[in-house]
Amino acid sequence: MGNTFPRGKGSWSAPGHCRLMRAACLVFLLVFSAGCRGSPDKTVGTARAADAGIAQAPERQSLSTQGVNQLHAIEDAAELSGLRWPNFADDQTEVKEFYDSYGNSLPWIRGSTPTSQARTLIQILKSAETKGLRAEDYDGPRWNERLAIFDASAPPQEAEMIRFDVALTVSAMRYISDLHMGRVNPRLFHSGLDINRQKFDLSEFLRLKVVDARDLPAVMATVEPPFPAYHRAVKALNEYIALARRENEEPLPRPAKTIKPGNPYAGVPQLAKRLQLLGDLPGQDNAVANATTYAGNLVSGVKHFQIRHGLDPTGQIDTPTFRQLNTPLSRRVVQLQLTLERWRWLPHQFDRPPIIVNIPEFRLHANNDSYQWAFSTKVVVGKSYRHKTPVLASQLKYVIFRPYWNVPLSIQRQELLPDIEKDPAYLAKHSYEIVDRSGQVVSDGEVTEQMEEQLQSGDLAIRQRPGPENSLGLVKFVFPNPYDVFMHDTPARQLFSRPRRDFSHGCIRVENPAGLAAWVLRDQPEWTPENIRAAMDGEETMRVLLPHPIPVLILYSTAVVEENGEVHFYSDIYRQDAALEQALTGKYPEGDGPAQK
Repeated sequence: MGNTFPRGKGSWSAPGHCRLMRAACLVFLLVFSAGCRGSPDKTVGTARAADAGIAQAPERQSLSTQGVNQLHAIEDAAELSGLRWPNFADDQTEVKEFYDSYGNSLPWIRGSTPTSQARTLIQILKSAETKGLRAEDYDGPRWNERLAIFDASAPPQEAEMIRFDVALTVSAMRYISDLHMGRVNPRLFHSGLDINRQKFDLSEFLRLKVVDARDLPAVMATVEPPFPAYHRAVKALNEYIALARRENEEPLPRPAKTIKPGNPYAGVPQLAKRLQLLGDLPGQDNAVANATTYAGNLVSGVKHFQIRHGLDPTGQIDTPTFRQLNTPLSRRVVQLQLTLERWRWLPHQFDRPPIIVNIPEFRLHANNDSYQWAFSTKVVVGKSYRHKTPVLASQLKYVIFRPYWNVPLSIQRQELLPDIEKDPAYLAKHSYEIVDRSGQVVSDGEVTEQMEEQLQSGDLAIRQRPGPENSLGLVKFVFPNPYDVFMHDTPARQLFSRPRRDFSHGCIRVENPAGLAAWVLRDQPEWTPENIRAAMDGEETMRVLLPHPIPVLILYSTAVVEENGEVHFYSDIYRQDAALEQALTGKYPEGDGPAQK
């Protein structure tokens, strides 16, 4: 019979072997011939994929007809049991589009095992806290159990792979959306923050950028806000998470009265440890740590702590200072998390660098093209009771030098009319005048009973003439908004020396209005600092239009990371942290999908 190999498993006969070899050679020649004519497209495509940073990998996991039906059933129901938030109706359309683009296959699984990108993405979801988000919202605690089915001796069932793949898709979409735009819609809290949320195509982003990414963390970083202040807050958050783990939760002993430098204090060792932990007291000063008298470097450390927490740096441990010293660091972590949420509410780019007013910080920061602070100044904002400065987004369109102050009707009724009744000469003393609806002056001295009635009804109005005594000072910055608030100079300069500066009726008083005017008018060469000063001290009211409006954002953040990395915390004067924290604490408010977007 010639040369014959033993039959059985893996055996064949010599003639059969020759036939197979000839067939194989023929197939090879056909493929090679076809490749000479048609393979350049495939080769170029592969090269382009490599150039684009897309990894080459085995074919995606194909689905049987039954598997396709199971996938469609999950999509149609928009619900996947086993997810922390099973209902994904908010992302149903995106999920369907995503899987339609892959036909009858699973994008996160190849060869019955999760892709490297899937495993990296899972690690990102599990570490969501590092970005100020909750890993639980993206099934963080559940991923180890899901991955275990692929590590078992027997390959996973098709239904198990489908559920894994959909769970990862839904979780990734939720994470990307939250990282990009925040977990809640700002209009739930601030009707004036009507910022375009810039629709984000989650399906396309996953398909084109994530599924085959070579450097997935770098890709995910493109989703985040680009502002340096945001990235500084992310860094500070992780530092404070680590500090909170090291913190000794034992509070400082409460003193019977304010502790002044030189006073004895039983809590000196604990105070020293806390200030060293927070970086307000550099090094390990054993002399301070073992002392019983509040003095020396410890006083300097307390002053630094007071500055970082919006307090008057007296060096005395009074009730407000003691309260801040005993605030748990876990609370500081929450403040930073809320700050990151608010940064995500903003558009990720502006036509021009914005002016940002942070209400709890009582400061204004004008940004340059790199979103660094080009100009900063103290501000006074609205009172915490009844006269809160609104959070909003607008555009600064013009500047008025030597403005009139048109007194709002509420102030006219509640404050000026009682003063006029007490003192008939009140108008003349304070440069006020009464005008009709056309702006014609009716009186600048005597106020008749009939005028009082018309002032009460609003048929007549009070305005204050331009000048140093004018409540708006010598310059006004106008950005149209529904609340009729604006920024302006003020004659009440003494208020800027106070650490807490909520004294206005809602408008924003600027400590350095001439500096702000110079920054606002920097593109108009004729407006030199000297000419700005001359306009402020002149005789005429002058309105200067901006050829290119400047974005203005009035924000609310109780945690701010300075450009030098120093972290500052401020009081929640309007109780807005409490409201936002409550919205973020529970489950997603709209069904089980991403929160109120």
